[in-house]
Amino acid sequence: MPQSLLGRMLTNTVWLLGGKGFGAICSLLYLAILTRTLGIKGFGHFSLIFGTSQALVALAGFQTWRIVVRYGAEYVHNKDWGAFGRLSALCGLLDILGAITGTLIAWVVFFQFSDALDINPDLVQTAFWFNVAAIWALVSAPTGIVRALDRFDAATYVEAVVPIGRLIAAVAIWLTEPSLIRFLIAWAVIDLIEALLYWLLARRLAPEAINWRVMRDWRRALHENLGIVRFFLITFATATVDAAIRNGPLLAVGYFAGTKAAGLFRLAQQLSQGLGKLSTLLTRSAYAEIARARFAAASDEFRKLVVHTSLLAGAASALVVVLSVLLGKQLLALLGGDDFGAAHAILIPLTVGAAFELASVAFEPVLHSTGNARQALVAKLLSLGVMAIFVAMFADSHSAVGIGWAIAISGATAYFFAGIMAWRKLDSPVLPADR
Repeated sequence: MPQSLLGRMLTNTVWLLGGKGFGAICSLLYLAILTRTLGIKGFGHFSLIFGTSQALVALAGFQTWRIVVRYGAEYVHNKDWGAFGRLSALCGLLDILGAITGTLIAWVVFFQFSDALDINPDLVQTAFWFNVAAIWALVSAPTGIVRALDRFDAATYVEAVVPIGRLIAAVAIWLTEPSLIRFLIAWAVIDLIEALLYWLLARRLAPEAINWRVMRDWRRALHENLGIVRFFLITFATATVDAAIRNGPLLAVGYFAGTKAAGLFRLAQQLSQGLGKLSTLLTRSAYAEIARARFAAASDEFRKLVVHTSLLAGAASALVVVLSVLLGKQLLALLGGDDFGAAHAILIPLTVGAAFELASVAFEPVLHSTGNARQALVAKLLSLGVMAIFVAMFADSHSAVGIGWAIAISGATAYFFAGIMAWRKLDSPVLPADR
């Protein structure tokens, strides 16, 4: 009996959750090693360097996995491997272009504005090369290939390399000569290994598409996929705004409140993201399934998938907030020791923001699949504007807690606006491009 759309999405989520659940355990262990080995100030430096890399990755990463899934899902459904390979090649080249751009931006950030980030001058060279490695380790295109092929199970094994590798490296460094630079080098090498493995997996799963004979004709993908340039520009702009929303607050805390406050903020942010990890997993599986369902399923089945996904995500978001209130303080003390207990006041608003993100996992896929990606961008811009206003309000008091509440209010804004837009578009016809 064919599996339902929701059942298939949940199956993919379970595969992701299995890998991410194991990864979460590993990450909590190596995070505890980092915080206890480096201390608040050292972890603060690590957080600012790592947070900057995440922002640059989001800025330089053109979110090509969304392009592969949005346009490639139909090619996979029809087994048109030639068109799928050309689309994948185009997205791979966009990844390279993004990496080159990101490297240039990283040079400007670290060699011209490192003082603004409160980064130790002795760490600037290391921070720059760490960011370069993170940018070139971006695996957006092959990630999209694997998701379009509905092989979330295989991706789980590749993605397990990062948490396992980081845990092994953290233990080894901890037992030998622990230092911030050694942790950064290990993280960079592991990310590069994962990127290579992802491309090898894509090649293994779709040899008819991922080969030179097909991919050398990548230019044809520009003509075969109507509206792809517009979709790319809108999703890139959305990702850029999203990067500012996700990583801007940490950099703001470092700028206004200093390195120690950034360390506390980062630990709380890591834990809130860990508690809300289900949002990322549901987004990955929901995006692929909704993209397929939009052209391969009846309209009532499509609507049912979106409704059930939203109800499931809403219930999970409420659970996330309850867990952070009841267990957050104990988890922070367990991870970082008594010195990090003050981060609990930051954790609550960050978790509220993560809960709104979790509750809205179906909205962006709906808007993208119906050719209304611009609406998703508007929701992100509105959210960023609200966050900037509240960050400015709390900046004078140098309050990391206040910046945390700015994130929560921003998340609520995005949730309500994107939700209204998505429900209005549920019954709209399939469009080749954004209006």
